[in-house]
Amino acid sequence: MLKKHIVPFVVMAALFMMAKVFAYQMPLAQKSLLKEEKLNTTIPPTVSSKVEPVSLMAQLNFAKETLPLGDKRVERKMKKILAAHSYDNLQTHRLHRKAAEWFPIIEPILAAYGIPNDFKYVALVESGMQGGVSPKGAAGIWQFMPGTARMYGLKVGGGRDDRYNLRKSTIAACKYIKEMYKGLESWTLVAAAYNVGDGRLRKQINNQNQDNYYKMKLNRETGGYVYKLISMKQIMEHPVRYGYDKPKQLLAYNAE
Repeated sequence: MLKKHIVPFVVMAALFMMAKVFAYQMPLAQKSLLKEEKLNTTIPPTVSSKVEPVSLMAQLNFAKETLPLGDKRVERKMKKILAAHSYDNLQTHRLHRKAAEWFPIIEPILAAYGIPNDFKYVALVESGMQGGVSPKGAAGIWQFMPGTARMYGLKVGGGRDDRYNLRKSTIAACKYIKEMYKGLESWTLVAAAYNVGDGRLRKQINNQNQDNYYKMKLNRETGGYVYKLISMKQIMEHPVRYGYDKPKQLLAYNAE
């Protein structure tokens, strides 16, 4: 009789032990499976790739309007004018001294009128390298003709010439630039128009049926004007690259 009761008991005990072992192994199996899945979904190592340096032409712009990339004629012209503005050719720090003196006054006025900051280089190109009155009669920091100066609120004559007043002439220049932008809708074209005159540039745009400055056929001075502005911007922002040692006063200005 005892034997008959022992056999079922042994069977039940064995089943109970197997159930416990199975229950214990299940979490381990699940953990193992999760670990395997995690390993399988791990992000593969990044394949190293060589980052191509951005070309100089791709970095150059005026008022955030870029040069046409891939145009060999434009590229040759830009490099030629950049080289012409190197220290080896100009051999002067006058530009950096003028920038340190003028820019703190010019920049906030440009910003107040919504004019791109790059137009401060117009003042340097116009009169930073050489002062005085042009053969045509333009004078002052922004090289205004007498009639244009008066049109935009400057006093010229009677022993007074506001074209030489940095603050007043900059305000007049901003009004003039903003007026031109309404019709041209391109800061690059506005810069070219500043050099040749708004009416003359519009006439060329209509005659050539072309409003891309870099593709237009213009007189030599106007055709190189924006390139000069970009070159001026480059030597002001990267003087050492072009052979200049940045003057102390410009260093102090840039640190502010």
